[in-house]
Amino acid sequence: MRVAIRQFFPTSRAKAVAVLAGLALLAGALSSCSTSAASSTGSKGYVIGDGAVVTIPAAERSDVPHLHGPVLGGGTLSVASYRGKVVVLNVWASWCGPCRAEAPALAAAARRLPDAQFVGINTRDDDSTAEAFVRAQHTPYPSLVDQDGRDMLQFYGTLNPQALPSTVVLDTEGRVAAVVQGPISTLTLVDLVHQIEHEGTGRAG
Repeated sequence: MRVAIRQFFPTSRAKAVAVLAGLALLAGALSSCSTSAASSTGSKGYVIGDGAVVTIPAAERSDVPHLHGPVLGGGTLSVASYRGKVVVLNVWASWCGPCRAEAPALAAAARRLPDAQFVGINTRDDDSTAEAFVRAQHTPYPSLVDQDGRDMLQFYGTLNPQALPSTVVLDTEGRVAAVVQGPISTLTLVDLVHQIEHEGTGRAG
């Protein structure tokens, strides 16, 4: 798992090849789900991770991709503007059953962690449906709009582009500190963020 995370951000040509491969994988997944049993339930071919938390030692962390763009309900957001805070990125969709089940836990964690910044990445979804879901859940943080899945694909090599929900926790330097593929509980997320907030972020010299 750690090797995959260290290869999280390939550079130049290698990065372009990886993202193109991810786009092809995602396109294939979305086209194939139209004939699958899963599509009849509205699952759109997603897979559910086991919820295991993978943490990355500070000396081995990589910078997060530049995530920015429109947010649900209007306006724009840049994740880089939250440098100095621990940031929790949660990839979700309103049609994803495990995402719906996880939403109250995330909202509760966000309220218990006022010094951290939560940002959703709403992927492959309908804006109006997603906005209604956010209102119904009283979600206390913004969500980037990622209709074509490109934001999620910037994490290609660490996050499965079909895995929902997924959570990435960034340290105060904007580096990937932990990854969870699958639902996470309030207690686990609160403990994880507290650990990252208090660990120190010095790089190995």
